[in-house]
Amino acid sequence: MKGREIETASGRDNTGRATPESPAQLHQAALDHMRAGRQLDAQLCCQQILTTDPGHADTLHLMGLLSIQAGQFDHAVEWVAGAIRREPKPLYLTTLGTVLLQQGRGADGLKAFQKAAELEPGNAERWQNLGMVLAELQRSDDAILSFQHALELAPGAWDAARKLAILLQQAGRSEEALVALDRCEVLKPGDVQMLSLRANARLSLGRYADALGDLERLRLLDPANADLCNQLGNCLSALGRSEQALSAYDKAFALGDTHALKNKAIALEQLGRFDLAIAGYRRAAAADPDDAGAAWNLALLQLLTGNFEAGWAGREAARWKIPILVAGYPKLSGPLWQGAEPIAGKTILVCPDEGLGDVIQFSRYVPLLAARGARVILLVQDELQPLLARLPGVALCLPKSTTTAPPYDFHCPLTSLPLMFGTRLDTIPAQTCYLPAPPPERVEAWAQRLGAHDRLRVGLVWSGNPRHPRDRARSMPFSALAPLLDAAATFISLQKDPRADDRPALLARTDIIDPTADLTDFVETAALVSCLDLVITVDTSVAHLAAALGRPTWVLLPSVPDYRWLLDRDDSPWYPSMRLFRQDQRRDYAPVIAQVRTELDAMISRGAI
Repeated sequence: MKGREIETASGRDNTGRATPESPAQLHQAALDHMRAGRQLDAQLCCQQILTTDPGHADTLHLMGLLSIQAGQFDHAVEWVAGAIRREPKPLYLTTLGTVLLQQGRGADGLKAFQKAAELEPGNAERWQNLGMVLAELQRSDDAILSFQHALELAPGAWDAARKLAILLQQAGRSEEALVALDRCEVLKPGDVQMLSLRANARLSLGRYADALGDLERLRLLDPANADLCNQLGNCLSALGRSEQALSAYDKAFALGDTHALKNKAIALEQLGRFDLAIAGYRRAAAADPDDAGAAWNLALLQLLTGNFEAGWAGREAARWKIPILVAGYPKLSGPLWQGAEPIAGKTILVCPDEGLGDVIQFSRYVPLLAARGARVILLVQDELQPLLARLPGVALCLPKSTTTAPPYDFHCPLTSLPLMFGTRLDTIPAQTCYLPAPPPERVEAWAQRLGAHDRLRVGLVWSGNPRHPRDRARSMPFSALAPLLDAAATFISLQKDPRADDRPALLARTDIIDPTADLTDFVETAALVSCLDLVITVDTSVAHLAAALGRPTWVLLPSVPDYRWLLDRDDSPWYPSMRLFRQDQRRDYAPVIAQVRTELDAMISRGAI
């Protein structure tokens, strides 16, 4: 075999002279014919070689290539497989794998590419090819590993770098994708697709200022791109630059992107121009009836501005068209309760459809269902089940992870109950304390742990869910609380999973009690909160928990808050023990904290323990 390789490569006889019809020369002639589109001439050269040497591997492979050009894939497989039996070269295996993929034989094609990489493990192209096949077969994790290995062998492999970045971003691994995208920028500066992906990665990580730089570069490269203008508007909105965002959305709409109408309405809402925002949402819904997002946002804005009748009805109509809400709701085949059907003697399954705070807030409606004679089965997030299992009116409380729903007559989303009960501002069921008290032994354990109650005990929460779309507006850094922390009070952190940027400052404050490692469920948190005199929190589930337990709760709100907090008031019709401290249009928490400090000092001076 080795001698044949030398002969094929040299094309000379044993005297060193060129042989006019040597296999090597005939093979080269066949290649030249194939490249020139003379397939028949190429085939004749191959047949001439195979007449004298039926096992000539390069020629068998070339016959496979000619068969591929002719669309004769079955023949191609036979020819190339014959070449591999003779000499299992990585090149032949790559060709075989390509043909098998074209035939729809993905598993067999993959094996060929894997074998090629095994035979030539130091060849980056083999690993890159394998990655491409794995990606095509939707085996993204394995494809990522192949591309990473290819780049270890050849750091400048552009195709591997590009595809790796795409797969990482698609997998939601934005931090890793960002590293890969930075590599792409070094390898091929200004590539539009990669710059766009990097902007998206930075947006998903909340790095809006960095994303803005990419988007500005992209706008220069492609000024007529409507989607790009829309993204630019979103980024500017996230940075609090809503006025500039309006111009970007206008440009996007002028270029044909109707989604920009909804986004412009969002920006108008964030600027407090509510009448214009309402008109904008209506215009967006009319322009794109298939996008329920505009109708949903309109309903929430109507609730925020106190129009409960339109808001609850609009919210219910839109919620069944919002993919994320539909996907998060249990797949149930029974009838939906819509408020008018008699439920006395019936079993109703009430299901969570939004966050933890929503479940706590709207669980107040469960006793009203029971008062109508219904047997209520309450399905809730697993971490809330121990707390709500003893809620008045609940016959059975199940964790959401339950795989099989028990028998029921009707089902209903928990957040639909305000509509079903015709809730208006003056009919909100607003008991001071509607959650069951935590077990006395747990409360006593926390009281003992906190020690002497000689100062005001104040619980603190400064950030919420980082994945919440409005987290940037709702949360604040721990350092923003500094003006409060020298008050004559005992501060207790209720902040689960503090962010990395906050941890050093939090650890440095040895005067703050941090028991959060032991807050293993909401019952434990409720027991601790029951020992506190005051909870100061941003808009999180802890705000709902503390107020639903009847504890004094001060909530720090952005200038345009979530719909439930309404506008222009410092109390909440949902929670009698709650006070609201609002940002002004400057979107700055510093004045809010200053106001809280003044009120806290007054509370301390009154000896309110």
